[in-house]
Amino acid sequence: MAERLERLVLVRHGETAGQSSIRYYGATDVPLSDEGREQVQRARERIAGERFEVVWASSLSRAAESARILVPDHTIHLEADFREVDFGRWEGLTREEIAARDPELFSVWQRDLARFDYPGGERRADFRARIARGLERLRAVEATTALVVAHKGVVRTLLELVSGETLPGPAPELGGVVRVVRGADGRWRSDDPER
Repeated sequence: MAERLERLVLVRHGETAGQSSIRYYGATDVPLSDEGREQVQRARERIAGERFEVVWASSLSRAAESARILVPDHTIHLEADFREVDFGRWEGLTREEIAARDPELFSVWQRDLARFDYPGGERRADFRARIARGLERLRAVEATTALVVAHKGVVRTLLELVSGETLPGPAPELGGVVRVVRGADGRWRSDDPER
């Protein structure tokens, strides 16, 4: 069966009550802050008028609430495999706190993020495999357009999985929107006027 998915819009959830802009919250379920709700409202304005056959969101509350703000009248499928990576003993810490507590591991992490396994948390390969499973389920729905509301690492990994390439540069900011389309040649490319 040929893939039907042709357009994918990815939105990163807004800031959380736990300061997700500076703290590493992966598996920890923290709600959106008021600022986060405003960020998502701005994202809603950026996707206004776009139609989605399906809307999927991470099962963590910050992404689920973001999805409800973005498309309040749409059915939202909560996908556990689109949860953020589990940072293990680094959950809830800032970069500075991690560097102070685990300087050697912090250095390894900074040199080789793609292959880093979080201490007491999720292996990078397991995280990527989990996101791939979720993507396969999304593709099996046979929709042509989809909105996915998730997390920094999930958005980045989904983009890498559909494009087949490791992406340079930063992931979308909190409340950021990324659009990609599949061309006639089967390759995915950016379809984002903001990028």
